Amino acid sequence: MCPFHMENTTSPLDVHILPFFMKTDNKLLIFSTVYFSFIYSFGLLVNTVIIAVICLNPHLHTPMYLFLCNLSVVDICYTTVIIPKLLYILLSGNNSVPFTQCFIQIYFMLLAASVEVNILFIMAYDRYVAICHPLHYHRILKKKICILLIIVIWIGGSVNSSFFTSSILKIIFCSSVTIHQIFCDAKALVNKSCGGTEMFYIVLYAECLSFGFCPVMCNLMSYVKIIRVIQRIKSKDGRSKAFSTCSSHLIVMAIYYGSVLSVYLTPPSDRYDLLEQILTMFYTIVVPMLNPLIYSLRNNEVKSSLWKLML
Repeated sequence: MCPFHMENTTSPLDVHILPFFMKTDNKLLIFSTVYFSFIYSFGLLVNTVIIAVICLNPHLHTPMYLFLCNLSVVDICYTTVIIPKLLYILLSGNNSVPFTQCFIQIYFMLLAASVEVNILFIMAYDRYVAICHPLHYHRILKKKICILLIIVIWIGGSVNSSFFTSSILKIIFCSSVTIHQIFCDAKALVNKSCGGTEMFYIVLYAECLSFGFCPVMCNLMSYVKIIRVIQRIKSKDGRSKAFSTCSSHLIVMAIYYGSVLSVYLTPPSDRYDLLEQILTMFYTIVVPMLNPLIYSLRNNEVKSSLWKLML
């Protein structure tokens, strides 16, 4: 069969998504369906609660909670883009996805990833200013500046996602593609291509530098300075409170960046299909569910606001 370019093809190709659950018996398939339904419902609930608590409590209308609210929005986007389609595949057994739907899913996944990386970076900067320059906090992070930052992050994420997705459109595919993943993953898709991946890898390396290496290094430098300042705090309670506000963010960053890097540093091989799916499932489905729990359980203001809202 002759390979053809995505832009020149007259008959649309299909992507066949084959999660590892579909290779097993019916009992595990039923368990997987219930498991993902629970995770999606629970993640949607807790993230919606976080957004509601922050929006309804005027005392939480600060930069830190504005960024946390947007992180919850991103987490809802992550799971909504993946899980409903995954559940349809598991329940119907129809794993054929038109390329149009596949690229739409890739676009929104990349949008969520781009925004999340920048939100985590801004949250690290927020903690840096709050601890290292507390007297200038409200001057540096004014409400208008924070709102402008959020708008820029979402617009930038949209532009970046469009640019990245367009590089995948240049790839040549020989026939319908079968990928062993839980959604239309760009890396899994490119590994099944016949050629034309040059532009994709150029864009990928630029992405790794601008959305991977630079934010991680900036976050690390911020927290090195934060830790130095915390160590100079004489009050034990003061040190504990300052470290508590940062530890939640550090945990989220470590889990998110660790799982993402593990996926994209794993060499393309059939031997690593299962490992890649588990790691991908972790940062796209499990982490968005854990984020609000990590922040809310370690944050007294969020917990007290939640109790007031419930009572």
